[in-house]
Amino acid sequence: MTRYDNLTELLLTLGDSAMVQAQRLCELVGKAPALEEEVALMNVGLDLVGQARNWLEYAAERIDDGRNADDLVFRRDERAYRNLLIVEQPNGDFAMVMAKQFLFDAWHYQVLAHLANHAEAQIAAIAKKSIKEVEYHLRRSSEWVRRLGDGTDESHQRMQTAIDKIWRFSFELADSAEVLTNEIPEGDSICSSWHTTVANVLNESTLSEPAPASAIYLSGHTGMHSEHLGLLLAEMQFLPRAYPDANW
Repeated sequence: MTRYDNLTELLLTLGDSAMVQAQRLCELVGKAPALEEEVALMNVGLDLVGQARNWLEYAAERIDDGRNADDLVFRRDERAYRNLLIVEQPNGDFAMVMAKQFLFDAWHYQVLAHLANHAEAQIAAIAKKSIKEVEYHLRRSSEWVRRLGDGTDESHQRMQTAIDKIWRFSFELADSAEVLTNEIPEGDSICSSWHTTVANVLNESTLSEPAPASAIYLSGHTGMHSEHLGLLLAEMQFLPRAYPDANW
């Protein structure tokens, strides 16, 4: 796997994470519990696609090997992807969808808040534009965690199960120094703020916070992904790979 400079690696992590999460949300077309929720999920997905394009266009510009954002999305294999492990995990039930989204949103918001003050103008501009959308994403997903966690016995049990199951992939969010490629000096502050946000919402939701997740042999930012990413990419990349010279 080719390694780039720290800033380019960070751009790939942000772009790939947004793109993979968007693809997971798009899988829910026709499967959401209510039409209103389906529309909301698709809107979040479209926001993330737009953010992915911005990050990956800049990454392609820095890599400067003739590829563009579409090439980075549709013509890389899983070992070349840098996305967080949590976003590639299967959706499961609605509680799992919102648990995943919430943990990612809480991290995503903190990262963008710091990047909005980045010395490089283009990164700061993308972050400032994206954070307006992600602020809504976080508000929405945290509301669903509260609603389900502090709802009926069944909704509480489903949300607690979802948090317990997905929590093992939170180690990349709770300790982001490597994920952020040391490009953001305030990495420890991001992790601390992420944990504070998550702990507060779980407490308000009458949910138990699992023990801190330990790092495992997989690592999204080094291209060591779970078995789920390859299947996701096979579906997402099929058409462009089958007809590589087609114009859309």
